[in-house]
Amino acid sequence: MPIHYRNSPVNEPFLFDSIGCGWSQDRVLRPNGFPLYHYLQTEQGCGTVKIPGAQYVLNEGEGILISPFLHHSYARDTDEWLTAFATFTGTIDNSIDKMVGNKPVVFIEKEQGALILSLIGEIMENWDTLSADTRALSLRCYDLLMHFTSSRHTRALTDEPLYLRYVVPIIKEIETSYGAELTVQELGRKVYVTPQYLSRLFRRFLGCSVYEYLTTFRINKARELLVSNPRMEVQQIARETGFSDASHFIAMFKKITGVTPLEFRRLN
Repeated sequence: MPIHYRNSPVNEPFLFDSIGCGWSQDRVLRPNGFPLYHYLQTEQGCGTVKIPGAQYVLNEGEGILISPFLHHSYARDTDEWLTAFATFTGTIDNSIDKMVGNKPVVFIEKEQGALILSLIGEIMENWDTLSADTRALSLRCYDLLMHFTSSRHTRALTDEPLYLRYVVPIIKEIETSYGAELTVQELGRKVYVTPQYLSRLFRRFLGCSVYEYLTTFRINKARELLVSNPRMEVQQIARETGFSDASHFIAMFKKITGVTPLEFRRLN
Protein backbone atom coordinates (compact mmCIF):
# COMPACT_ATOMS: atom_id res chain seq x y z
CA MET A 1 0.00 0.00 0.00
CA PRO A 2 2.48 2.67 -1.18
CA ILE A 3 1.71 6.31 -0.33
CA HIS A 4 3.77 9.37 -1.22
CA TYR A 5 3.46 12.84 0.29
CA ARG A 6 4.64 16.14 -1.11
CA ASN A 7 8.19 16.77 0.14
CA SER A 8 8.85 20.13 -1.50
CA PRO A 9 7.43 23.67 -1.26
CA VAL A 10 4.39 24.50 -3.37
CA ASN A 11 6.12 26.24 -6.29
CA GLU A 12 4.26 24.77 -9.26
CA PRO A 13 0.76 25.38 -10.69
CA PHE A 14 -0.44 21.91 -9.64
CA LEU A 15 1.11 19.30 -7.36
CA PHE A 16 0.07 16.20 -5.49
CA ASP A 17 -0.14 16.82 -1.77
CA SER A 18 -0.44 13.05 -1.45
CA ILE A 19 -1.00 10.11 -3.77
CA GLY A 20 -1.35 6.40 -3.18
CA CYS A 21 -2.83 3.09 -4.28
CA GLY A 22 -3.62 -0.31 -2.83
CA TRP A 23 -4.84 1.35 0.36
CA SER A 24 -7.01 -0.72 2.70
CA GLN A 25 -9.66 1.91 3.22
CA ASP A 26 -11.14 2.49 6.67
CA ARG A 27 -14.22 4.52 7.50
CA VAL A 28 -13.71 8.27 7.16
CA LEU A 29 -15.89 11.05 8.59
CA ARG A 30 -15.07 14.66 7.75
CA PRO A 31 -17.76 17.06 9.07
CA ASN A 32 -15.69 20.04 7.86
CA GLY A 33 -14.55 18.39 4.66
CA PHE A 34 -10.96 18.15 3.46
CA PRO A 35 -9.01 21.38 2.78
CA LEU A 36 -7.96 20.28 -0.74
CA TYR A 37 -9.57 18.71 -3.79
CA HIS A 38 -9.17 14.98 -3.38
CA TYR A 39 -9.90 11.95 -5.52
CA LEU A 40 -10.87 8.47 -4.32
CA GLN A 41 -11.20 5.40 -6.56
CA THR A 42 -12.03 1.77 -5.87
CA GLU A 43 -9.43 -0.77 -6.93
CA GLN A 44 -11.04 -3.79 -5.26
CA GLY A 45 -14.23 -4.26 -3.32
CA CYS A 46 -16.84 -1.56 -2.93
CA GLY A 47 -17.53 1.48 -0.76
CA THR A 48 -20.08 4.26 -0.35
CA VAL A 49 -19.35 7.99 -0.23
CA LYS A 50 -21.96 10.23 1.38
CA ILE A 51 -22.28 13.99 1.00
CA PRO A 52 -25.21 16.20 2.05
CA GLY A 53 -28.20 15.17 -0.06
CA ALA A 54 -26.51 12.39 -2.03
CA GLN A 55 -24.48 9.21 -1.84
CA TYR A 56 -22.27 7.44 -4.35
CA VAL A 57 -21.49 3.73 -4.44
CA LEU A 58 -17.98 3.20 -5.79
CA ASN A 59 -17.72 -0.19 -7.48
CA GLU A 60 -14.40 -1.42 -8.84
CA GLY A 61 -12.90 1.09 -11.24
CA GLU A 62 -15.23 3.93 -10.23
CA GLY A 63 -14.06 7.07 -8.48
CA ILE A 64 -15.10 10.45 -7.15
CA LEU A 65 -13.46 13.88 -6.96
CA ILE A 66 -14.63 15.90 -3.93
CA SER A 67 -14.21 19.67 -3.59
CA PRO A 68 -12.52 21.28 -0.56
CA PHE A 69 -14.39 21.76 2.72
CA LEU A 70 -17.41 19.74 1.56
CA HIS A 71 -18.87 17.66 4.42
CA HIS A 72 -18.59 13.98 3.53
CA SER A 73 -17.97 10.48 4.81
CA TYR A 74 -17.16 7.12 3.28
CA ALA A 75 -17.06 3.51 4.41
CA ARG A 76 -16.54 0.08 2.88
CA ASP A 77 -19.47 -2.10 1.80
CA THR A 78 -17.35 -5.23 1.39
CA ASP A 79 -15.00 -7.03 3.76
CA GLU A 80 -12.07 -5.29 2.12
CA TRP A 81 -12.04 -2.04 0.18
CA LEU A 82 -8.81 -1.20 -1.62
CA THR A 83 -8.57 2.31 -2.99
CA ALA A 84 -6.32 4.63 -4.96
CA PHE A 85 -6.34 8.31 -4.13
CA ALA A 86 -4.76 11.69 -4.80
CA THR A 87 -5.00 15.10 -3.15
CA PHE A 88 -4.18 18.24 -5.12
CA THR A 89 -2.43 21.46 -4.22
CA GLY A 90 -0.47 24.06 -6.20
CA THR A 91 0.00 27.75 -6.67
CA ILE A 92 -3.25 27.95 -8.65
CA ASP A 93 -5.18 25.07 -7.13
CA ASN A 94 -8.19 27.41 -6.86
CA SER A 95 -8.49 27.16 -10.66
CA ILE A 96 -9.55 23.52 -10.30
CA ASP A 97 -13.02 24.91 -9.59
CA LYS A 98 -13.20 26.22 -13.15
CA MET A 99 -11.64 23.09 -14.62
CA VAL A 100 -14.44 20.93 -13.20
CA GLY A 101 -17.21 23.41 -13.96
CA ASN A 102 -17.62 24.43 -10.28
CA LYS A 103 -19.07 21.02 -9.48
CA PRO A 104 -18.75 20.00 -5.81
CA VAL A 105 -18.46 16.35 -6.86
CA VAL A 106 -17.30 14.68 -10.07
CA PHE A 107 -18.17 11.00 -10.46
CA ILE A 108 -15.85 8.90 -12.63
CA GLU A 109 -17.10 5.89 -14.57
CA LYS A 110 -15.06 2.69 -15.01
CA GLU A 111 -13.68 3.50 -18.46
CA GLN A 112 -12.25 6.84 -17.38
CA GLY A 113 -11.27 5.34 -14.03
CA ALA A 114 -9.04 2.81 -15.79
CA LEU A 115 -7.11 5.64 -17.44
CA ILE A 116 -6.77 7.49 -14.15
CA LEU A 117 -5.60 4.37 -12.29
CA SER A 118 -3.03 3.69 -14.99
CA LEU A 119 -1.70 7.24 -14.64
CA ILE A 120 -1.59 6.98 -10.83
CA GLY A 121 0.32 3.70 -11.15
CA GLU A 122 2.82 5.26 -13.54
CA ILE A 123 3.34 8.22 -11.19
CA MET A 124 3.80 5.93 -8.21
CA GLU A 125 6.31 3.77 -10.09
CA ASN A 126 8.40 6.81 -11.10
CA TRP A 127 7.91 8.85 -7.93
CA ASP A 128 11.58 9.12 -6.98
CA THR A 129 12.45 10.61 -10.35
CA LEU A 130 9.38 12.83 -10.60
CA SER A 131 9.63 14.20 -7.06
CA ALA A 132 13.12 15.46 -7.92
CA ASP A 133 11.70 17.34 -10.93
CA THR A 134 8.67 19.26 -9.65
CA ARG A 135 7.94 20.76 -13.06
CA ALA A 136 7.56 17.27 -14.57
CA LEU A 137 5.50 16.18 -11.58
CA SER A 138 3.28 19.25 -12.00
CA LEU A 139 2.59 18.29 -15.60
CA ARG A 140 1.60 14.77 -14.54
CA CYS A 141 -0.71 16.28 -11.94
CA TYR A 142 -2.21 18.51 -14.64
CA ASP A 143 -2.71 15.47 -16.89
CA LEU A 144 -4.62 13.70 -14.12
CA LEU A 145 -6.77 16.76 -13.38
CA MET A 146 -7.73 16.99 -17.05
CA HIS A 147 -9.56 13.68 -16.66
CA PHE A 148 -12.09 15.52 -14.49
CA THR A 149 -12.93 18.11 -17.14
CA SER A 150 -15.14 17.92 -20.19
CA SER A 151 -12.12 18.88 -22.28
CA ARG A 152 -9.64 16.20 -23.29
CA HIS A 153 -6.92 18.64 -24.32
CA THR A 154 -3.87 17.09 -22.68
CA ARG A 155 -1.04 18.43 -24.81
CA ALA A 156 1.93 18.97 -22.52
CA LEU A 157 2.59 22.61 -21.66
CA THR A 158 6.25 22.06 -22.44
CA ASP A 159 5.25 21.69 -26.10
CA GLU A 160 3.65 25.16 -26.20
CA PRO A 161 6.06 27.87 -27.49
CA LEU A 162 3.97 30.76 -26.10
CA TYR A 163 3.85 29.11 -22.68
CA LEU A 164 7.62 28.63 -22.64
CA ARG A 165 8.42 32.11 -23.94
CA TYR A 166 6.04 34.24 -21.89
CA VAL A 167 4.41 32.30 -19.07
CA VAL A 168 7.35 30.30 -17.66
CA PRO A 169 9.58 33.37 -17.03
CA ILE A 170 6.75 35.10 -15.16
CA ILE A 171 6.05 32.00 -13.07
CA LYS A 172 9.73 31.92 -12.11
CA GLU A 173 9.68 35.63 -11.28
CA ILE A 174 6.65 35.18 -9.04
CA GLU A 175 8.26 32.17 -7.34
CA THR A 176 11.36 34.17 -6.41
CA SER A 177 9.89 37.66 -5.82
CA TYR A 178 6.38 37.06 -4.46
CA GLY A 179 7.24 38.94 -1.25
CA ALA A 180 8.07 42.12 -3.16
CA GLU A 181 5.71 44.67 -4.67
CA LEU A 182 4.76 43.12 -8.01
CA THR A 183 2.26 44.43 -10.54
CA VAL A 184 0.97 42.85 -13.72
CA GLN A 185 2.34 45.86 -15.63
CA GLU A 186 5.86 45.25 -14.29
CA LEU A 187 5.65 41.53 -15.01
CA GLY A 188 4.48 42.20 -18.56
CA ARG A 189 7.43 44.50 -19.19
CA LYS A 190 9.82 41.72 -18.20
CA VAL A 191 8.70 39.68 -21.22
CA TYR A 192 7.92 42.70 -23.44
CA VAL A 193 4.14 42.22 -23.72
CA THR A 194 1.15 44.15 -22.46
CA PRO A 195 -0.44 43.11 -19.15
CA GLN A 196 -3.64 42.31 -21.02
CA TYR A 197 -1.90 39.90 -23.40
CA LEU A 198 0.04 38.29 -20.58
CA SER A 199 -3.16 37.66 -18.65
CA ARG A 200 -4.78 36.16 -21.77
CA LEU A 201 -1.88 33.72 -22.02
CA PHE A 202 -2.21 32.80 -18.34
CA ARG A 203 -5.93 32.18 -18.80
CA ARG A 204 -5.29 30.08 -21.89
CA PHE A 205 -2.69 27.82 -20.29
CA LEU A 206 -3.42 27.97 -16.55
CA GLY A 207 -7.06 29.00 -16.32
CA CYS A 208 -6.47 32.24 -14.41
CA SER A 209 -5.16 35.79 -14.83
CA VAL A 210 -1.66 36.85 -13.81
CA TYR A 211 -3.10 38.68 -10.79
CA GLU A 212 -5.05 35.58 -9.73
CA TYR A 213 -1.93 33.42 -10.11
CA LEU A 214 0.18 35.86 -8.08
CA THR A 215 -2.43 36.23 -5.35
CA THR A 216 -3.00 32.49 -5.05
CA PHE A 217 0.75 31.81 -4.98
CA ARG A 218 1.10 34.30 -2.13
CA ILE A 219 -1.81 32.74 -0.25
CA ASN A 220 -0.28 29.27 -0.63
CA LYS A 221 2.99 30.60 0.76
CA ALA A 222 1.01 32.08 3.64
CA ARG A 223 -0.62 28.69 4.27
CA GLU A 224 2.84 27.14 4.55
CA LEU A 225 3.97 29.79 7.06
CA LEU A 226 0.81 29.46 9.13
CA VAL A 227 1.46 25.75 9.61
CA SER A 228 5.26 25.70 9.81
CA ASN A 229 5.56 28.80 12.01
CA PRO A 230 2.70 28.61 14.52
CA ARG A 231 4.04 31.56 16.55
CA MET A 232 4.36 33.94 13.62
CA GLU A 233 1.81 36.77 13.69
CA VAL A 234 -0.67 37.11 10.86
CA GLN A 235 0.55 40.64 10.16
CA GLN A 236 4.11 39.40 9.68
CA ILE A 237 2.96 36.59 7.39
CA ALA A 238 1.03 39.14 5.34
CA ARG A 239 4.17 41.29 4.91
CA GLU A 240 6.43 38.35 4.04
CA THR A 241 4.03 37.14 1.34
CA GLY A 242 3.70 40.49 -0.41
CA PHE A 243 0.59 41.98 1.21
CA SER A 244 1.10 45.52 2.48
CA ASP A 245 -2.25 45.54 4.29
CA ALA A 246 -3.18 42.80 6.79
CA SER A 247 -6.92 43.37 6.32
CA HIS A 248 -6.61 42.85 2.57
CA PHE A 249 -4.52 39.73 3.20
CA ILE A 250 -7.16 38.26 5.53
CA ALA A 251 -9.95 39.03 3.05
CA MET A 252 -8.09 37.43 0.14
CA PHE A 253 -7.09 34.44 2.25
CA LYS A 254 -10.71 33.76 3.18
CA LYS A 255 -11.88 34.31 -0.41
CA ILE A 256 -9.44 31.69 -1.73
CA THR A 257 -9.44 29.13 1.09
CA GLY A 258 -12.90 29.64 2.59
CA VAL A 259 -11.50 30.30 6.09
CA THR A 260 -9.53 33.04 7.83
CA PRO A 261 -5.78 32.58 8.45
CA LEU A 262 -6.33 31.80 12.13
CA GLU A 263 -9.10 29.33 11.33
CA PHE A 264 -6.80 27.65 8.79
CA ARG A 265 -4.06 27.40 11.42
CA ARG A 266 -6.44 25.77 13.88
CA LEU A 267 -7.66 23.28 11.24
CA ASN A 268 -4.10 22.27 10.40
